[in-house]
Amino acid sequence: MAMARSSTRSILETNAMTPDSALLTEERLRVYHLAASQAAPSFAEDVGRGLTASPKYLLPKYFYDALGSKLFEAICELPEYYLTRAEAEIFRDCADEIAAAIGGPVRLVELGSGDGRKTRLLIEALLARQDGLEYLPIDISASAIEQSSEMLLFAHPELRITAWVAEYQEGLRALAREPPWAGRTLVLFLGSTIGNLDSAERTGLLRQVRATLRPGDALLLGVDLKKSEEILIPAYDDSLGVTAAFNLNLLARINRELGGGFDLAGFRHRAVWNEEQGRIEMHLESLRAQTVPIRDLDLEVRFEEGETIHTESSYKLDPEQVRALASGTGFELRRTWTDREDRFGSCLLAAR
Repeated sequence: MAMARSSTRSILETNAMTPDSALLTEERLRVYHLAASQAAPSFAEDVGRGLTASPKYLLPKYFYDALGSKLFEAICELPEYYLTRAEAEIFRDCADEIAAAIGGPVRLVELGSGDGRKTRLLIEALLARQDGLEYLPIDISASAIEQSSEMLLFAHPELRITAWVAEYQEGLRALAREPPWAGRTLVLFLGSTIGNLDSAERTGLLRQVRATLRPGDALLLGVDLKKSEEILIPAYDDSLGVTAAFNLNLLARINRELGGGFDLAGFRHRAVWNEEQGRIEMHLESLRAQTVPIRDLDLEVRFEEGETIHTESSYKLDPEQVRALASGTGFELRRTWTDREDRFGSCLLAAR
């Protein structure tokens, strides 16, 4: 069912634009489409690079085509997948405490707007403490920004939104060019997305976030905490096989978009806990020796029986690792809120 629109309309540009050339919409919503500073590799280029590497890999950002996004929504509802429920519990129980810990007045920046359900709880807590609020989401998906902005503006007349359709790095550079803000800035990086980055990537992103902030500003970082393998493996290999379908859809996407010849029955989903690296890994394992043609790449990919394609890593962190990450990127870990079973942490990192 379509939601009734508020009096503020969203106009999304179809062409890549520089921040200065974006259209201003009516006064409660601005949406900018940012051109990347350099051309990003295409799906075809990344697939060719990953499947000719040793070991083979595919980038997890390509999970989220139309079907993959729907499958991930289903994953979030599975009993084994605790992450979404645990973080939502924190926001339901602690949004007022989080808002109070920042001081104010506050503007809210978010890396990856998603569907806005958890963010809405914090927005409500902040609006209970101040007369209005500026929300500044950065997301690569124009549809995610449009849908979440429509919902939030309809629900909260006191809200203004400035949004960037961009990769995080480009959006943060645009944020730094915004007029100075007299109050405090709180950046949200929710979910367990930080866990999809390796150590160097985590450090690089948080340093860029810190460069946009002033002392007293803060980052609220979602962290999936280390826990037993008995809990972790089912979260990434559920009994209904939804996560397996999500992973295998990468191969189906190559078939659909690049003329691939993957027989999905010839591969199986695997989730393994890498104790040394502190991460869950998702792989696609070839069940037999086979050669797979990819027409649009003019490529034939040879697989040995048991050979895998590494499709995702999800690092799990402990409090000391979070403290060290904060210290090394110009922040100080001030407080961590957890769900009742201590599975997930919302960590408040104050800019030094």
